[in-house]
Amino acid sequence: MDLRSKPFYLDDEKIAWVTDTLNKMTERQKLAQLFCVNARSGSDEELRKILACFGTIPGGMMYRPLPLEGAVALSNKVSQLAEIPPLIAANLEKGGDGIVKEGTTFASPMEAAATDDTETVRKMAAVCAREAAAVGANWAFSPIIDIDYEYHNPITNTRTFGSDPERVARMGTVFVETIQKEGLAATIKHFPGDGTDERDQHLVTSVNRFSCEEWDRTYGMCYKACIDAGAMACMVGHIMQPAYTKLLNPRIQEENMLPASLSKELITGLLRNKLGFQGLVVTDATTMAGYTIPMPRRLAVPTSIAAGADMFLFSKNMEEDFRFMQDGLKNNILTKERLEEAVTRILALKAALGLFRQKEPLSQTHAKEVVGCPLHRQWAADCADRAITLVKEEKGVLPLIPGKKVLFIPIESETGFQYTAKAGVAADVCARLEKEGLAMDYFTPSHGEEGNLLPTTAYTERYDYIIYLANMVTKSNQTVIRIEWAQPMGANCPHYVTEIPTIFISVENPYHLLDVPRIRTFINCYNSNDTVLDALIEKLMGRSQFKGKSPVDAFCGKWDARLP
Repeated sequence: MDLRSKPFYLDDEKIAWVTDTLNKMTERQKLAQLFCVNARSGSDEELRKILACFGTIPGGMMYRPLPLEGAVALSNKVSQLAEIPPLIAANLEKGGDGIVKEGTTFASPMEAAATDDTETVRKMAAVCAREAAAVGANWAFSPIIDIDYEYHNPITNTRTFGSDPERVARMGTVFVETIQKEGLAATIKHFPGDGTDERDQHLVTSVNRFSCEEWDRTYGMCYKACIDAGAMACMVGHIMQPAYTKLLNPRIQEENMLPASLSKELITGLLRNKLGFQGLVVTDATTMAGYTIPMPRRLAVPTSIAAGADMFLFSKNMEEDFRFMQDGLKNNILTKERLEEAVTRILALKAALGLFRQKEPLSQTHAKEVVGCPLHRQWAADCADRAITLVKEEKGVLPLIPGKKVLFIPIESETGFQYTAKAGVAADVCARLEKEGLAMDYFTPSHGEEGNLLPTTAYTERYDYIIYLANMVTKSNQTVIRIEWAQPMGANCPHYVTEIPTIFISVENPYHLLDVPRIRTFINCYNSNDTVLDALIEKLMGRSQFKGKSPVDAFCGKWDARLP
């Protein structure tokens, strides 16, 4: 390893700290550095369990969104307890809300992409970095540079910059450059690339199905661009890449192929040797079924590090996984040389971030001035205004006219993968439209069988508009994001689209035209927070123009979805 070159660029002082620290560490301390644990509550009890397991603060901690005061207090406490300063990470994909409950929800990556403006992504990354750093974070689990080729995939979706690899690379590199300029380490994910498989790696080991040539032109191009931009870390997913695995190991049998999180071919062969990445490699969450299915856990835990990963993300059981790592070293699944290399990279990242330097405790006052500040919220509002996309429009329907009668049909799922996804959006939008002077009626299915349902005129003679509001959010532990229609016989399907002006608004999933192809006015918002809903109402009422450009094929490749 050349620690003086990309991505760490260590000087003599920093290299000396890495060398001295490594030489003083016990074997147990080195093994503890391999682990990045979950900090869900930030409680003293949670910290006690971590210390009891490892005997020290481990190499990294990932914060789930905490109250601001709790996040600051936890970071100060961890700083006091840690013998070696830890990497403190968060899923900073949409804004400061990835680490702090009071943080700014800037935009989903797809919402930012819909502005087609890299300056928006630059502001997005700055918000993520500044709000996270104010509460102690130094490591961003972002940007996502997956490419959303498969519209059935329930987990990539709005978490991506879309389906155009050139746009993904352009926006991904800007995110990397900005967040690292702001003092956090960026993590490009999820290598070797999600988005070609309709299955979710949380639930099954998924597959990147591209040939080597296709991969090079798409995912490979995106990863190389971000590596060249100086990305300090890369997260490897529980995703197989059979074409490259076979190319790099021609004798491997298909049944022995492994996801990147366990694959020497993909981490060492493809990521490090072919793409030239010399930064820190961290696995995706090892609690996912995509990780647990391929091999017994007692073997998998040390195999990830042996394959080339430097850090092991989360645990099913901390004590057991730490023991599995210790046993793997004793049994030579994990060699001492590979352990030294992994720990050296972890320390090098910490040195590059200047974590070894003495710092003053974090200030609650400063954090409150930064997190959710007016400038960040204004930037988010500007993004929302420029992102909302009018995918299809029936002429003469918009803007809505106050005083008109509306049949309002909500389609809403539970809060999803993103912890900041908003519940109860349909009721909120309905109330906002009522304030605008529209007479809103919630749809109630007509009960009965064929021949005894409400007549068509019960709707056509009463309503001036039908408005659908879909809030179906990406989330793990689901396999599809499709509309499940009401009984009897799809009672809330767009039966009256040719008779009553009908508007379909999706605040999350951009692919609902698959299920409502003949809707004539269709709007994608890519996010469900209040900032987006404010902008949506402005556009529905004609006080603002639609400006967004779809980053994906919202028509899902279906010819009938493009019909007027």
